[in-house]
Amino acid sequence: MSDPKHSSKQDQGAVASDLARREDPYNVTQASRIYFLPNLMTAGNLFCGFMAITHCIQARLAETALSGEYRGLTNYEHYKYAVWFIFGAAAFDTLDGRLARMGGRESLFGAEFDSLADVISFGMAPALLMFYLILAPTTGNYEWFRNIGWAIGFVYLLCAAMRLARFNVITNPLLRPGTKDSNKDFVGLPVPAAALTVAATVLFLLKLAETDRSLKAWALLLPPLMLLVAFLMVSTVRYPSGKGVDMQTQTRLQPFILLMCAIGLVVFYKEFAVLGLCLAYLFFGLFRYFRRGRPGVFAKT
Repeated sequence: MSDPKHSSKQDQGAVASDLARREDPYNVTQASRIYFLPNLMTAGNLFCGFMAITHCIQARLAETALSGEYRGLTNYEHYKYAVWFIFGAAAFDTLDGRLARMGGRESLFGAEFDSLADVISFGMAPALLMFYLILAPTTGNYEWFRNIGWAIGFVYLLCAAMRLARFNVITNPLLRPGTKDSNKDFVGLPVPAAALTVAATVLFLLKLAETDRSLKAWALLLPPLMLLVAFLMVSTVRYPSGKGVDMQTQTRLQPFILLMCAIGLVVFYKEFAVLGLCLAYLFFGLFRYFRRGRPGVFAKT
């Protein structure tokens, strides 16, 4: 006769082994799980990126059309749609990560899918937005830019792709199994923040263009800004992630009122307020980095 205690221990061991296998992120079943809501948000992110690229191309077609329009919209209107689709992609990108963490439904498939979508929405779309927008005002006095504009766009895209690849590597559970980084800050400027900075700058330029149809010198602010955010993406400057803010986060009355006022300003003066917020976030990381006296902004991680 078999020993009941021995059988019970075997059963418990089998259950523990099965649980460990399921928790292993490199288990084939666990790694390839497609959780509906988080991946639906990632698909929304990818769709917005695709539509932003489409409107960039249509803006260029409108600019070269004899009527000055394409599909009933001017090139500036197409650019505005591209900007808002990039903003929409950022909103979807925020939601997919939060839904995954809230439900405890993170998988390696979701992480890779998210990075691929980010390359399109926050890498390719802003690069095309800058490149096509700059081509028009520089065909006159600044035609020389056409020879280097593609290179600046590619540098931005390259840094965005490398930033996403590095993020996947340093957050890979294989490197530090069973442990999590207690520091919630991002290493390097997040790709969505970089894209939002470029998009907000374009929105600001388009607002100025409503009174002066020639962007010219104003538009030349984009290339150096893109180079700055490109190098910050692959730097070791840390930026706050906001992951600590959730449904349980509490605040005082005064900060809450100030936040509501800030949201109101963004709504009514979006062309200026959004750019101000993006630049504030951009330079906050740099200010904090240099205040701590850490040399080598572009040092290896």
